[in-house]
Amino acid sequence: MATVLVTGANRGIGLEYCRQLAARGDYVIAVCRKAGRELDSLGVQIEAGIELTDASAIDELMSRLNHQSLDGVILNAGILHFNGLHDLDVEAIRQQFEVNALAPLRLASILTSNLSRGSWIALTTSRMGSIADNTSGGSYGYRMSKAALNIAGKSLAIDLKPKGIAVAILHPGLVATRMINFNPNGTSPQQSVEGLLQRIDALTLETSGSFWHANGDALPW
Repeated sequence: MATVLVTGANRGIGLEYCRQLAARGDYVIAVCRKAGRELDSLGVQIEAGIELTDASAIDELMSRLNHQSLDGVILNAGILHFNGLHDLDVEAIRQQFEVNALAPLRLASILTSNLSRGSWIALTTSRMGSIADNTSGGSYGYRMSKAALNIAGKSLAIDLKPKGIAVAILHPGLVATRMINFNPNGTSPQQSVEGLLQRIDALTLETSGSFWHANGDALPW
C-alpha cells in the first residue's frame, strides 16, 4: 500500500485520483481548500483549509503531516482564466502563475523531505503549455503558467534524480470537468485518471522528466 498526497482533491481530476487510489488500496491524503460530500464519502485523510498560494497554509499543512512519509505526491490543483490578446487581465495572469506554477514548485520543494528513494512526484500540466503544439494562440495566462510548470518539472527531475525521486509531467487530456464547463467533447475524469495512473505506475528514473499525455503519447515541448 502506497501513501499518496493529492492536491486539488475536492473535485474534478483530483477527486477522481483520490477515488481510484483509495479503491486500489492506497492510503490517500487529500489536500484542498474546502472538502465536499463526495470527498468525505471516500474515507481518505482530508487536509482541508489549505490555500496553496499562502506560505502560512503550506506551513500548516507540513505541521499536520508531521514528517509523515510519502510514496507519491500528485500536484493537481490549478485554475484557468481565458485571456486573449485584446482582453488581457494582468491580475488573472499573475494568479494563474501563482496557482499553476509557483505553488506546485514550492510544495514539491518542501515535500521532498517526506519523500525517499523510489518515490515520485506527478505534476498535472497541460499540452497548452507546449510551445511546439500551440497552433491556436490566446489563453496567455494559462499557456504561460503551464509552460512554466513544465520547465519546473524538468528541472525537478534533474535535481531529484540523485535522491532517487522520479517526476512525471502529465497532461490529462480534455476532461469534462467544471474547469472547462463540462465540455461535452471532453473525456470523463474516470478515463483520464485511469490513463494518468498508468503513466505514474510506469514511471522510472530513466523516464523521469518526460511530458506525457494520459493516453501514453509523448508530447512536444
